Amino acid sequence: MTDLVFFYGTLMRGFARPGRAQLETSLRPVGRGWIQAALFDVGIYPAAVPASEGRVRGEVYRMLESAPVLRELDAIEGYRADDPDTSLYTRVETPVTLEDGGIETAWVYFYNAPLGRAQRIESGDYLEYLKVK
Repeated sequence: MTDLVFFYGTLMRGFARPGRAQLETSLRPVGRGWIQAALFDVGIYPAAVPASEGRVRGEVYRMLESAPVLRELDAIEGYRADDPDTSLYTRVETPVTLEDGGIETAWVYFYNAPLGRAQRIESGDYLEYLKVK
């Protein structure tokens, strides 16, 4: 099981996401990277879904104590390990390509609800998208 986690939306630095601040001392930045996925704007936050084409950019962190950090992140993201099919997000170990070209496995929360008419964020970069939105 990996001790890395990948954030691509409001859990990245600079957002005031409830619950994120209390995790700050339990996370160490590793760097930026990307995953193979598609990114959508579902309102007040983005949603990544696995996709064969597309890259979603974000931040990689090392969890100093994985179990308590993942419990908190699961609560924030609406993921229930005992009922993943009805969870808002699912948590999946996923390859992440780092800026230096290295590949690591990290936990990623993928959106698990209907996208409806959500707009695709073509750049795959939520921070860039917010600058021009």
